Amino acid sequence: MSLDPRAVLARPDLAARDLEAIVAADRYDDRRRYVCRTPAAALRRAPSSDAEQLDQLLFGEGFDVLEVQDGFAWGQARRDGYVGFVEAGALKPADSVANMKVSALRTYAFAQPSIKSRAIGPYSLGSLLTVEAREGRFAKAADGGWFVEDHLAPIGVFEADPAAVALRYLGTPYLWGGRESLGLDCSGLTLQALGACGVALPRDTDQQAQGGAAVAESDLARGDLVFWKGHVAMMLDGEAIVHANAHHMATAIEPLSVTRARYVAAGVGEPTAFRRY
Repeated sequence: MSLDPRAVLARPDLAARDLEAIVAADRYDDRRRYVCRTPAAALRRAPSSDAEQLDQLLFGEGFDVLEVQDGFAWGQARRDGYVGFVEAGALKPADSVANMKVSALRTYAFAQPSIKSRAIGPYSLGSLLTVEAREGRFAKAADGGWFVEDHLAPIGVFEADPAAVALRYLGTPYLWGGRESLGLDCSGLTLQALGACGVALPRDTDQQAQGGAAVAESDLARGDLVFWKGHVAMMLDGEAIVHANAHHMATAIEPLSVTRARYVAAGVGEPTAFRRY
């Protein structure tokens, strides 16, 4: 059985102890639970700040660490299961349980319960907070400053329309491996949009294309996903899509037929799957 190294916390010299009966490694160690302490942190292919960004952690998201070396932690993101390297300074031990999340596309926290105090952030949709105090319209998050509570929602409260969530990212710059509100890629957009509605997706397009239920192209509806090799878009209705893409270098709306023709002309080909989550 071949295991996907993107989603399995194992390499020849080291693996998570819970995989001891599944994968071979020189040694095994326990996962140590950390969380992201910065508004966003890159998860990279190699332990270098110049290495390819594969994914991002958002504030408060968990990261299971097996090894810390030369300023980088090697581990697995708990949100989408991706394995890679994160700068150790962006992490802290998990010592609390999140009870709120950021529900605005992006928001600032403040050093004091006042919009005139020093701003911190911005924090992106889906960031996880442990609110420990309230004063007026503000909620104090552990290690995160004071947030305007109108921009937060309790854990377990979800939105109903993933396409509406995706539309909030219109114009956001395209960023390979991004999930933050300042920049994201195609599968980051779908992961964020469906995640806000309580549907968990894996990180990459080929992984996402394996989930949900197959749907006929003639039955495509709002919120359905269209996949090409290396790309994914979300339907807004039976004809238009919203997608983060490198052609516009932004999240944009266009007819599915236009994207389709462009990808065929570029040699990418026809869509490979239509899925409904």
